[in-house]
Amino acid sequence: MTDDKPDKKALARFRTLRERRQQLMALEPKDAMQRILLDPQPLALVHSFPEQDFYFLIHDIGPEDAVPLLSLASNRQWEHLVDLETWQKDQIDSQAVSRWLDLLLEADPPRFVNWFLNEKLEFVEFFLYQNIEVRVREHDQDPSELGQGFFSLDDTYFIRFIDQSADAAENELTEQQRKKFITRLADALSNFDHRLYQGVLLEATHVIPAETEEDCFRRRNVRLAEKGFLPFDEAIGIYQPVKPQDLAQQSAKIIPSAEDPASLFPVPQYPIRLLMEDDHFSRVLTTIESENVASHIQAEFANLCNQIIVADHKTIRERDQLRDIVKKACGYISIGLELLSKVKIKVDPSRAAALIARYPLSNIFRVGFGEALKLKWQTEKWLDQCWYARNGLRLTFWGQQWLGVLGGLLIKKPLYYDNYKTGVLYREFDSLEDVRTTAEAFSQIKAIDGLLSLMSIDIDRPSAYGFLTYKNLILTLWARHHLQLSAEKLKPITQNEFKPFFDQLLPGQPANGPSQKRKVPRPMKQNFLDWLAADTGLKDFEITARLGQTLENLFEEIESELDRVSGQDLDPRYVQLFLLEDT
Repeated sequence: MTDDKPDKKALARFRTLRERRQQLMALEPKDAMQRILLDPQPLALVHSFPEQDFYFLIHDIGPEDAVPLLSLASNRQWEHLVDLETWQKDQIDSQAVSRWLDLLLEADPPRFVNWFLNEKLEFVEFFLYQNIEVRVREHDQDPSELGQGFFSLDDTYFIRFIDQSADAAENELTEQQRKKFITRLADALSNFDHRLYQGVLLEATHVIPAETEEDCFRRRNVRLAEKGFLPFDEAIGIYQPVKPQDLAQQSAKIIPSAEDPASLFPVPQYPIRLLMEDDHFSRVLTTIESENVASHIQAEFANLCNQIIVADHKTIRERDQLRDIVKKACGYISIGLELLSKVKIKVDPSRAAALIARYPLSNIFRVGFGEALKLKWQTEKWLDQCWYARNGLRLTFWGQQWLGVLGGLLIKKPLYYDNYKTGVLYREFDSLEDVRTTAEAFSQIKAIDGLLSLMSIDIDRPSAYGFLTYKNLILTLWARHHLQLSAEKLKPITQNEFKPFFDQLLPGQPANGPSQKRKVPRPMKQNFLDWLAADTGLKDFEITARLGQTLENLFEEIESELDRVSGQDLDPRYVQLFLLEDT
């Protein structure tokens, strides 16, 4: 019975620390740091932070301002900071090493020396190999014989800074920081153990650079992989699509049951705290009552976000940057839940909770992303055989809205064309409705392209018509037919020729108010439909079924743009829906 008491005490302490951490995260970063420093047990509180949360907290405060917290941090937290900040892809970034190791040295010099000697010796020696030259003076040798720029702490081992690249030399502040750190490191190590100091200098001059850097990189990758930061060639697998039916055949993931003892492993909170409440995944998390299950899902979600960060080649240091990653992960998970739930109206939270308890979040993400990727593949396949591409036309041919849709689908990782409805031009797909809206727009684009492919259109040079779009192409061809003008080739219409057609298209005087808005008469719409049917060989009801709303939108655009213009005031420079000759 006494065996259970320590566990209960540990669990109570864990919960207390977790509650205090959550309270701290709700504060402004500087206020959070002050609260930590005033805490009765600041060391335990700081050590309780998961490495990822501590990383973001340091950046929220500002690394140079957060030195008091760095002095309280654990070795694992230090190592995580160094792992994320001091590498550029597979190479050590000397400038970043100078900055971050100098901050850690400033935070706690004696502990830093012990830490790097026991845990980061290869890493620091490789840095010294890149940045200093070491000479050992013979007992009868004059120091001036060694050359200029050398200095020594013991009159025997002399050090000179190696000149960096031109770009680094231009940054005087970076150079000063590099030299300051190396000098301070040499002083601290010499004071700690002078013979050890001499040994480190000698070892640093005999480093095998390629082998040492590769070994440091491999160990770093192993540590980061535990937190979801997989190597890029593995992380990119998050974008490999999975079909819902294939996922259903996989075995369920291992997840702790509600009855199991609560885990003492701290779960990163930053990604979870940035969740929005307007998507399926966020709503599902609120329905999970088991602390064990919720913690497992939160840890899994944090790892998924980290994998996306690596796959997208992102460097995330601030909350707003992380918020974009979280939103992307939530969006595709929500789409995956909608597809797996097989509902068209509303996902049942209890059903969705069962899904995230059964399938890995990464696989649900891949199901959702696969739906957007499917649209991209359809678009690329269509481009190989479409009418507009065969005629050498540009994407601008499809007008602003459809150009945006196609542009979002044709990039490497497809995006949803938002057109600033939520403040951005493009964003990630965050619901199945986004996918369906984009699919519908693409379907209309294909239908228009198929319609044009059935028509006898002779385009001389696309660039000769100015800003040519499918709208002014179709409407100009119809106007020429209606006016019984030559239709051998697409040609602009003169203003005098166009005026009789315009008077029939929008009869009456220009509108003076909303109640007097001119409308395109029904006979003109029928004439347009009859012309299309005759030119394409399709039945009018077939055209209406495929493109009824699109064509109706076209006439509404005519009414909106030309309603207040009279025939004699038409200026070809400002008419976009017809190709008019500027005389």
